[in-house]
Amino acid sequence: MPKTYNDYSKQELIDLLQARDRRDRTRFGLVWEANEIERDRALNQDYVALDFIPELSCQSTEHRAQSTEHRAQSTEHRAQSTEHLYSNLIIEGDNYDALRALKLGFSGRVKCIYIDPPYNTGNKDFVYNDRFVDKEHAWRHSLWCEFMFRRLELAKDLLDQDGVIFVSIDDNEVAHLRLLMDRVFGEHAFVASCIWQKRYSRENREAIGDAHEYLLVYTLDVEQFKRRRGRIPLSEDQAAVYRNPNNDPNGRWRSIPMTAQGFRQNQMYEITAPSGRVHVPPEGRCWSMIEPEFIKLREAGRIWFGTAGDSQPGVIRYLTEVDGLVPWTWWPHEEVGHTDESRKEVRDIFGTQTAFDTPKPVRLLERILQIGCGPDDIVLDFFAGSGTTAHAVAKLNAADGGRRRFILVSSTEATTEQPEKNICRDVCAERVRRVMSGYKDVPGLGGSFAYLRTRRFKQAELLDIEHAQVWTALQLLHREALHAPAAGTLHWLPATDELDALAYLERVDRASMATLKQHVREAPAVRLYTWQPGLVKARLAGSRHVEVLPIPQSLARQFGFKGEVVDP
Repeated sequence: MPKTYNDYSKQELIDLLQARDRRDRTRFGLVWEANEIERDRALNQDYVALDFIPELSCQSTEHRAQSTEHRAQSTEHRAQSTEHLYSNLIIEGDNYDALRALKLGFSGRVKCIYIDPPYNTGNKDFVYNDRFVDKEHAWRHSLWCEFMFRRLELAKDLLDQDGVIFVSIDDNEVAHLRLLMDRVFGEHAFVASCIWQKRYSRENREAIGDAHEYLLVYTLDVEQFKRRRGRIPLSEDQAAVYRNPNNDPNGRWRSIPMTAQGFRQNQMYEITAPSGRVHVPPEGRCWSMIEPEFIKLREAGRIWFGTAGDSQPGVIRYLTEVDGLVPWTWWPHEEVGHTDESRKEVRDIFGTQTAFDTPKPVRLLERILQIGCGPDDIVLDFFAGSGTTAHAVAKLNAADGGRRRFILVSSTEATTEQPEKNICRDVCAERVRRVMSGYKDVPGLGGSFAYLRTRRFKQAELLDIEHAQVWTALQLLHREALHAPAAGTLHWLPATDELDALAYLERVDRASMATLKQHVREAPAVRLYTWQPGLVKARLAGSRHVEVLPIPQSLARQFGFKGEVVDP
């Protein structure tokens, strides 16, 4: 039998511990002083509830232009639309808290995550515990690594198996981020390091001009992601090579060379052009197909020998057959925009360029979404900044009729120097609202969002959670979109083709029970949450299609709390 620790001698235990210490010290990878730095105040075991803020939410808007008078609806009018459905979320709060709250309903469901975290330049771009981290901070890089590591761990749990995460970064932390991503997602999860050309004009202040940033791309399953990843559409210049010199009724086309690198015996044969000229593969190459396949294409009129009929054969590919291009790691500004373009976008929406200092261009986010998600997928950005991700989602949905949904998370970015600052409310949500509803002479793209705010509860205080927060959490757990809290003590969503009816009973009284029994009789199956499960089960005796679940134990278990929360 193998030894247990009790069977080891003192010297054997010492040798074992010394070997373990050597192994730990020589471990390859990123190491930072996590035990030396000030603890991130967001790292706690509190339950995170979400407050629905109706006056900051945006009701669904049609994809049409709206007048300024129509857009400028009052706070009171928005707050009264409690029955409206909100398909997207904007969450104000520390993103560590928000990510924990999102685990209740979105674990393994997000297809694409994009984040633009602080680059830790030392120039007041990175806030840790309400204070800026400057270049002279002794633990500057360790603070950043600990901050990012904790949030990336939570983000990983939200990704679908073939989901993908894109992270923008520059040279200040790119080396550390690559190792950090390897640690969280695994080296095997690395997809690419893309280069975004952020400038189009010369930068002369540095020894070598700074013209680019990086996008690190990781996925949980590279092979699955390859099979489903999107292609990028052809630009006008790329489509211009497709012509129709022979008036082909199938439209514009181009000739694709019919050779491949290497030597394969069954792909080495003579081809006679219409002019009588005989072609063989160039040296070091072979034809790209076997002869029977070539004959089929020639008979179908899909082989081109040039205008004179004597050129090396090429395969005709029609423009209508091209479903896009496989993305490269080089993203030039002509294709995805640059920093001047992104600043202009912010200026056009807000009337000033100072609303947000470092926005990303919408075209850059469109490229990410084209690669990373389909028309019905969920997109998450938990460093939402000025809301460019939501702008890109709305733009793509309006263009192709998609139903992409976004979840944005932004802190207020308030500090001890600027305690009233609120980037989430005043920049991110306001930009998305204007993009959806229309601004100046620009038509709205349509859509809606619920504005939520994080609030923490210790496990012992979970009995103090508010009814509206419970109903919000239950909807996120079981439904695709969010309804604002309604009046009354019974909250009810009818069954769908795929989902049971969902109900939350705040308290048991005669009126609410009468309404509940009426709903229950008409529903095929019901999932009912209540603070008094025993009493409700007795009142619904015989209703076997109703599953009665206790509050707050059910939320506590979903959140990851251990033990029981005692009902009042």
